[in-house]
Parts: sequence; C-alpha cells; structure tokens
Amino acid sequence: MPTSRRSRPLIGITCYVEPARFTVWDMPAALLPYRYVDMVIRAGGQPVLIPPAGDPREVVRRLDGLILAGGGDIDPARYGQAPHERISHIRPFRDEAEFAVLEEALEAGLPSLGICRGLQVLNVAMGGTLHQHLPDVVGHEGHSPAPGRYGRLPVKTVPGTALAGVLGEGETVPHYHHQAIDRLAPGLTVSAHAEDGTIEAVELDGRPFALAVQWHPEAGEDCLLFEALVGAC
Repeated sequence: MPTSRRSRPLIGITCYVEPARFTVWDMPAALLPYRYVDMVIRAGGQPVLIPPAGDPREVVRRLDGLILAGGGDIDPARYGQAPHERISHIRPFRDEAEFAVLEEALEAGLPSLGICRGLQVLNVAMGGTLHQHLPDVVGHEGHSPAPGRYGRLPVKTVPGTALAGVLGEGETVPHYHHQAIDRLAPGLTVSAHAEDGTIEAVELDGRPFALAVQWHPEAGEDCLLFEALVGAC
C-alpha cells in the first residue's frame, strides 16, 4: 500500500548554492550535507530541499515543517553593523530567500527548527544582533576549532523551556560556529547556554514549536530535535 503524505510530514530544509565537484562535474550546485536529510528520515519526516531561488515562500505554503540549515555569515548590514575582518561566505541571495522563508513560516505558524545560521537568521529577523566573531568575546576557539572540524562542548538547557522538555538538562553536542547571539531579539526566550555564557538555543514565545539551536544536531548521534519537530507537525 502506498505511504500517505501525512504519514511522513513534509519538512523543508533550506540549502546552499556553492561551487561543488561531483562525479565529472565542477560547477555551482544547490547542496546540503546529507546528515540533515538522514536525520529527517530517521525522525519520520520527508525532506524537501529549498534552494535560495525563485520565490521559496511558495514552497513553504505546502510544507508541514521547516528547518533553517547552517551556512555562511549573514550580511551584518541587516543588523546595522559594519563587517568584522573575520566575517566570510556572505551570500546576499541566500539571506534574502531565508528571511522571506522564515517570515512566511512564522505567519503560517509552521513548526520550525533553526540550526546554527538558522538561529542567527531568526534572531536578526526578530530585531536582534550578533557577535560577528565569537572568539573575541569568549577568548577561545572551542566553538569552531578548525576548518571542517566540529568542536564538542556541553550545553545546559534552561528549566521549563520547550528545549529542556526535549533534551532534559543538556548534553555535549557538536559545534561549528564563529558567531552567536549578542542582543537577544524581542519575543525570543533563551533556552540553552554553553559554559562560557554563549547563547546556544532560543525559542519563540507563544508558539507550540519554534526552536533554534546554535550547534549542529544533524552531526550528533541522536535525532531528538528532529523527532520533536516531526512530532509537532
């Protein structure tokens, strides 16, 4: 018997457009680390990639849930700052697309999960700002120890938050970010911190499921956050 659409909620995942090499080709590609796809499948959802092209808001209207994936830095002009010397991989077309996708998802009340850059998009879209280079603030490189290598640092959840209901008191998780929340946007509640005080998760007040984490749960072992998202759908 064919599987019905509702047995696997459609989970949109925003993705990159970057130069890439695959088989015999070397060209720009819409791409996403496969761990995102794998985690959504494991959690019982059906992943749908959303490239930053056309009008991606049209796709959001057909989804059951949304993941704002990791990626390069947001243009700091969006939160009223000049760029730090260490800022990199700014893609204005991706900024434009993802801010529009998020706006559409919030208006629709769509269950959503922000991951790394996704947390930063949420905070900036709601009126917050970012630390453009986190080592300047915390004095260490543990959140992003080397290119292409995750740091593993513990995070502690805030009791009573939706995130604490999913993860308990916290866990040690894979990190790969050199930016983080500076000024928290109105309407967001902090739901986890790192030991150095970095805000590692937030949730949107008054929503049944609108979470964002600064770490990379898709690179971890469990899929609790993805299961929670699919369950909310």
